[in-house]
Amino acid sequence: MSSRSTCAACNRAIDAYAKLCPYCGANPQTGERLDTQALLQEVFRPKEVTTTASVVEYARRRQGAVIAVTAFVLFLIIAGLHQFASMRNETAVTDSPAVPLSEITDITNRPDETTPQPLPELNFQYDGRPQTMRTFIMEPGAVAPAPPPPAPGTQPAPGQAVPVAQPRPAGVAPAAAAAQPARPAPAPPRR
Repeated sequence: MSSRSTCAACNRAIDAYAKLCPYCGANPQTGERLDTQALLQEVFRPKEVTTTASVVEYARRRQGAVIAVTAFVLFLIIAGLHQFASMRNETAVTDSPAVPLSEITDITNRPDETTPQPLPELNFQYDGRPQTMRTFIMEPGAVAPAPPPPAPGTQPAPGQAVPVAQPRPAGVAPAAAAAQPARPAPAPPRR
């Protein structure tokens, strides 16, 4: 058995198992021509596409052209807006001489620009401990703290002060005098 046969419509040699002639599209046994486009439309139904979807699909396929046209349209819009604004802001130009600035403004009552301006008073609101906002507060009768005593069995270095015991307030036990916390400096009166 031969694997080749002849088409009845165009008499060309084709495959024996072919249902359609690849040259003329007819049935090889009968020679009857079939509308292959109708068969394709029936088997592969076309998708219903809206106008918006077709425009989007066209833009997707031709991205470069769409970008170029969009850029050109934007340029035209910006140029038109610039032209409109410049036509609106045009002022009449005269041939008369310019007016001196001294005739328009009064420069006699201007303050001297070289004198420095005084600083405004800065009022701080002290929240919590006002001591953190003030430094070097001296109280009357303030005493500098004593240096630490030398280690046992060592002599103080020459020129180093030797700690002297401070007098205790009358009626206060030694432990109670050491346990008294230091009083914060009084706050100055607010203005």
